[in-house]
Amino acid sequence: MANLYFFLKQKHTVENFVDNPNKPNSNKRYRAINFDKTRVKMGMFSTLIKRKLSDNQVANVFINAIFECVDNGFPEIASLINEDPVFVQSPNISDKASGEFGIIVIVGNLSFLESTFDSDQAAAVEKLVFLKLSKIYEMNVEEFEKLIRQYQSFISRVNHPSKNWIYGMSKAIFHKYKLNEYQDEYFKRMRAPNPLFLKRMDEVVSHYVWNWDAFSKNIVFNPNSDIFL
Repeated sequence: MANLYFFLKQKHTVENFVDNPNKPNSNKRYRAINFDKTRVKMGMFSTLIKRKLSDNQVANVFINAIFECVDNGFPEIASLINEDPVFVQSPNISDKASGEFGIIVIVGNLSFLESTFDSDQAAAVEKLVFLKLSKIYEMNVEEFEKLIRQYQSFISRVNHPSKNWIYGMSKAIFHKYKLNEYQDEYFKRMRAPNPLFLKRMDEVVSHYVWNWDAFSKNIVFNPNSDIFL
């Protein structure tokens, strides 16, 4: 089990990203994928002892966990999609094409902020996340926030009338990777994802959702400090 101190001290932390923004098949049977490592990273905070963290530290841990999970997990996700039996032709998504997936994961996780923290804490963490990610994506903060809001609106629209963000993230993946053109004629004409594919994708996406509730129960916010107490 990864521990928080080690995770913050890894060389690929968001602080390094911010300081150095330039570093930065034929089998159609559904294949079960082991997401144990992702589950550990995204859910590791449920086992932490009480610690005092600044908003800045919370933002760093959040971003680093998401980037590591997306980088490590997307090749398997691309393979799962490419081999899904609902497609009459493989989408042939590259295991390097994680950009859309990464944004969807960020947007989906940010949507749970306000339901876990009070409005002031949520706003402070979100502001820091926007600031740090805008540097990673080489955009100004206003442009990056606009991008995130556009994705939030897109997910809400394709997910209507459901309010379940897991479902919305799965549908966003379907549309952003233009998977409709690989479906059979029935679903292609409907311009709707096959429910069997969505069910499998919901399971995948659920492993990329930050457990804000467990995290909030195991830390104490300390807005004036940037060190562990």
